[in-house]
Amino acid sequence: MKESEKLRILIPHWMLHNEEHADEFRRWAEGVEEGKAEILEAVDLMDQVNDALGKALETLGGPLEGYPHEYGHSHAHSHPHSHDHSHEE
Repeated sequence: MKESEKLRILIPHWMLHNEEHADEFRRWAEGVEEGKAEILEAVDLMDQVNDALGKALETLGGPLEGYPHEYGHSHAHSHPHSHDHSHEE
């Protein structure tokens, strides 16, 4: 498989993963005042990253057909998720 084809599979996954983290950041920002602006700035930057990735994906020909690239993926990620996502005080 060519590198460009691999990217047509990976980029949609990366974009979804960024969106999931941005949503999590927004939830955490709701509970604080100190640092809230910086967290929301990070969300804006993640949105810009996804815009750039979307443009790259278009240039490459869009998502590769036959590969799952929609929301609700259930496969394992390539990095550990042992950190706590709960918002406990």
